[in-house]
Amino acid sequence: MASIEHVFVLGIDPGLTRCGFGAVRRTGSGGEFAAVAAGVIETDPAHELPARLGVLATELNLLFDEIRPDVVVVERVFFQTNVRTAMSVAQASGLAIAAAAVREIAVVQMTANEVKLALTGYGAATKLQVQAMVARQLGLNQPLKPADVADALALAIAHLSTAPVSAAIAKAVAK
Repeated sequence: MASIEHVFVLGIDPGLTRCGFGAVRRTGSGGEFAAVAAGVIETDPAHELPARLGVLATELNLLFDEIRPDVVVVERVFFQTNVRTAMSVAQASGLAIAAAAVREIAVVQMTANEVKLALTGYGAATKLQVQAMVARQLGLNQPLKPADVADALALAIAHLSTAPVSAAIAKAVAK
């Protein structure tokens, strides 16, 4: 794998209806972030669950083969009040993790609060604050929409921001 400073990260904001993705790498000597790809994979809610999962699995596999990230960061479902939503998000998350695993790509999971804390310094930041910080980190004039894209990019940026510290801690603990 590339050094931490040169890792190419794909963030996945899992969802069955809309699954956001965003690929980010660090650029330049100042370690600025650059979005390489971003978008949303959509499935038709009118179709049966197996067909929708099949579409999502196919699209994720094509995405992973095209982008070829070093690390995949998937949002971890931490808490959901709607069980049906939690189940579909978990199924989409599992597809993304499996797609990375068969390619032997490192997988990191982060909760929304961990991402918010890494990006804004406040674990309870609003979606608008996260979107604004993603835009700022990527040098954009306005926040990205839909939120699924901004969330996926936020996952990738959060990992790139925290990975050096995590690696240093792991190295120190190993000594």
